[in-house]
Amino acid sequence: MLHLLKARLRHGYQAIPDPLTVGIDPAFPGLPELAIDADLELLSELCPTKAFTAQGLDLGRCVFCGLCSRKHPEMITFTPNYKMAADSREKLILAPGQIALPKMDFVLPRKFRYSFALRSVSAAGCNACEMELGASNNVNFDISRYGVETVASPRHADALILTGPISRNMADALNETWQAIPEPKYLILCGACAISGGLFGESEAIDRAFLKHWEACLYIPGCPAHPLSIVSAMVSIMRGS
Repeated sequence: MLHLLKARLRHGYQAIPDPLTVGIDPAFPGLPELAIDADLELLSELCPTKAFTAQGLDLGRCVFCGLCSRKHPEMITFTPNYKMAADSREKLILAPGQIALPKMDFVLPRKFRYSFALRSVSAAGCNACEMELGASNNVNFDISRYGVETVASPRHADALILTGPISRNMADALNETWQAIPEPKYLILCGACAISGGLFGESEAIDRAFLKHWEACLYIPGCPAHPLSIVSAMVSIMRGS
């Protein structure tokens, strides 16, 4: 018992007092900043997921590998800003000179303000986003303090949070899980693979037809998405940005 008490004292206070305002290590590759004169065509040639388009950087495709910023730091840098979720696919396009994503307009009905149950589906994910989603409820981030919980049964859920690019083998299971969630229900895409397919978007083993029928209300970029990104995004749609 004495050893346990000593270990507890050494660990100190691990919980983050307020995940919505806490800072993060400057080395964390969060929201990028594109120079106003950035050569998007040149950056696109470097990008493994072709996340650069004529309009800017698609955060839904970006895997935050940092290759572009290492090769051309004068054109793009990654800031430690982890608040980079959006309520539409279009809002994930970061234009040159843009320093923040547009404000989210979507807010859940008031009855979900303090209680929101998620059913997690990993549709061929690598387990990175899945681990960060699990970490969002550990002692450090404690997303449950805001009323968000992950449930075992889709019949107990208010929303489905998807990770992974959706393989053919998982397509039916994903659809059946979605159908089992009672109305009203919401779809959340967590991580680059869920949003765009990521590195696997062009693979013949992927079947993303599900997303042609159902629209997400929340997109959380990252590879993987950071727990702080997940927490801040969830609270934003529950209580308003």
